[in-house]
Amino acid sequence: IDRKIDGLFRQLGHTGAQADFCSDDYLGFARRPMPGELPAGSTGSRLLTGNSGRAEALEADIARFHDAEAALLFSSGYAAALALAGCLPQPADLLLYDRLSYACISDGLRLGRANADAYTHNDLNDLERKLQVETGAQKFVFTESVFGIDGDTAPLDKIADVCDRYEAHLVVDESHALGVIGHEGEGLVQQFGVQQRCFARLYGFGKAAGAQGAAVLGSPLLKEYLVNVAGSFDDTALPPVALASIESAYRAFPGALAERLQLARLIRQFRGSATGYYTPPSQTPIQGIIVPGNNKVKKLADYLHQNGFDVRPALHPAVPRGNGRLRIMLHAFNTESELSALVSLLASAEKAE
Repeated sequence: IDRKIDGLFRQLGHTGAQADFCSDDYLGFARRPMPGELPAGSTGSRLLTGNSGRAEALEADIARFHDAEAALLFSSGYAAALALAGCLPQPADLLLYDRLSYACISDGLRLGRANADAYTHNDLNDLERKLQVETGAQKFVFTESVFGIDGDTAPLDKIADVCDRYEAHLVVDESHALGVIGHEGEGLVQQFGVQQRCFARLYGFGKAAGAQGAAVLGSPLLKEYLVNVAGSFDDTALPPVALASIESAYRAFPGALAERLQLARLIRQFRGSATGYYTPPSQTPIQGIIVPGNNKVKKLADYLHQNGFDVRPALHPAVPRGNGRLRIMLHAFNTESELSALVSLLASAEKAE
């Protein structure tokens, strides 16, 4: 009842004939049919009957693509985040995470036993101040490379410098950068050249890869540790059809130049448009529009939906209370005329308020 009063009550819905400006399918890969017929099940966890040469070969290919020593597949990005946040830090360790990181990090922290604290979003001074605490134990820093709320990016080179000064282990979630950033879609870590300075990286395949599952990248020792300790790894393994969809995405990433160019055009178009609302800075397919008040932002999303555009609101606790926004997700299959029509609706809605 309280959630309904506060405008936080969530309900399941269906995508319809509206233009898609809400999904994570940035490159349109999720729309591609899978060739051939593959088994839909994996029969068990990888520790039981679900392991395969195909899964191990895919891990090796992913590690090579991202210039990492080893990769470990998980059934979902959520499961991978739980493993990293819940299993890596030990009871006396210090774990710092960006305040705008996704909720799965805080869920993992609740499972773990480390001393955890959030630092102000992309604030290097706050991060350094909190790392100066002498704990006598290990320190970890978690951040997203592209933040899923507003689409802004982390200054990974500068964060790595801070981590180096305080001997902290850097862990980066690259899920929203995969396929979109970099000449071959390799992500922001490699674009900054800090892959060897990361203790671990997480790549979720439910975004631009248009697939299912995730991988954690790091050292062979980290992989061995997670296999033995992470409870979320002992989930039903990804089936062959899911492995094939990930393989297909990684084969396609280097050649998806036209898709990334179209995204760049749409980003420029949106950033140069007058919506009438404040839009946080972003040069990625995720564009936020600040609309304070849960009921107000939900009403605006409904208005767009009724006019043929599927745009979804982001509400507390995904964003700070009273700081709701629309998340406009751009895709390679969206057209300039569609985006112009969407911007015109936003401008007319703002004037009518």
